[in-house]
Amino acid sequence: MIKKYCSSLLFIALLFSGKLQAQKTENRDPNISAMLTEVSAANLEQLVKKLVSFQTRHTLSDTISKTTGIGAARAWIKSEFEKYGVASGGKLQVSYDSFVQAADGRRIKEPTVLKNVVAILPGTDPNDKRMLMVSGHYDSRVTDVMNIKDFAPGANDDASGTAAVMEMCRVMSKQKFSATLVFVAMVGEEQGLYGATNLAKRAKEEGWNVHLLMNNDIVGNSYGMETDIKDNTSVRVFSEGVSPIETKEQAAARQSAGTENDGKARQAARYIKEVAERYVDQLNVKLIYRRDRFLRGGDHTPFSQQGFTAVRITEMNEDFNRQHQDVRTENGFKYGDLPEYVDYNYLQKVTRMNLSVMANLAWATQDPENVMVLTSGLTNKTALKWEAPKGKAPAGYYVLMRETTSPFWERKFFVKETSATLPYSKDNYFFGVQSVDEAGHESLVVTPRPGR
Repeated sequence: MIKKYCSSLLFIALLFSGKLQAQKTENRDPNISAMLTEVSAANLEQLVKKLVSFQTRHTLSDTISKTTGIGAARAWIKSEFEKYGVASGGKLQVSYDSFVQAADGRRIKEPTVLKNVVAILPGTDPNDKRMLMVSGHYDSRVTDVMNIKDFAPGANDDASGTAAVMEMCRVMSKQKFSATLVFVAMVGEEQGLYGATNLAKRAKEEGWNVHLLMNNDIVGNSYGMETDIKDNTSVRVFSEGVSPIETKEQAAARQSAGTENDGKARQAARYIKEVAERYVDQLNVKLIYRRDRFLRGGDHTPFSQQGFTAVRITEMNEDFNRQHQDVRTENGFKYGDLPEYVDYNYLQKVTRMNLSVMANLAWATQDPENVMVLTSGLTNKTALKWEAPKGKAPAGYYVLMRETTSPFWERKFFVKETSATLPYSKDNYFFGVQSVDEAGHESLVVTPRPGR
């Protein structure tokens, strides 16, 4: 599709503030669209109901029973991943990420063995070290976070996210991608993000190149509790503008350039919005400029704290009558996070959103390197240069531009060279650069640093 839109001109404007919706449709990769049709609302419903059938998935619940508790739930998830592995021709690598969680004096009373369930689809390009991760947490709870016995269905929080991850794995593991894909069902989220913390530390220690983590937590409800409004078109993406491991030198450079809204997670969120809305009809991705909901947290946070690019995906309206509630009926109203309150068509849409982004990025060439905005002289033009990415050569690059007050990229210019000079001032606009292949798959956007 690049050849269709890009001529021998130095650059052409491709996208204006989301106004050219027809272009987004035309530029869909038919391979990605075909995968999206495989994502089944019926399958997602079956996965959620099966997870609910374990009665409780509390992190500290039974690990011996074959039918009840966290042990039975994780064994079933692993067995499903293994089935997908057989269908993949043996490419999918399935395992437990097991660790002993020390007592914390609060929600873990004694040392306990916990297990994330991980399925890895290795990339096909030995020069592409990127790992793209998608996660949901499979543990559940009721009102009392230490209640390990009562019925804790956790249908939306977070069987919905776990089901999305599993359905993505089922569909995507049959394909081949340049980058490595990692599908994770996290444990211990409700007790304190323990599963994600362990896996993030392991990733850091073992040198994993976690290029992006999309954490799906509470993604199956389309009902607004206070408004009685059903919104099955909107979904939130939470992202940090500034890395929590930023050094003093990096902070000084950021403050000088004014790029507090251009950290890696914030750039990834913009990418998610553009790609997801390109592929998934009737979807409005809302970018929320916070690490997470107000004073709350999720499994993406430990990855951010290790320096990885990580975001949280969550439904637009949480229903707190269903979330973290004992299952009961009061004054004729039924409380509890039950499967009949999940909107499976909405969950299908969110799953497709994740899949489109993961596939587009996994097939894309890698990010351009050493991206710089040149500052050798005072000028009202903006000159940028960069180096080609490692691995497969791209067909070209997009230079992206937006007003300093705009949350979204407003214009994209295509160039085949590794430099570009635009007749727009770096004083008045923000810029970024991404690589693109012949099929139109884009890399993540790299924020340029000052250079000469």
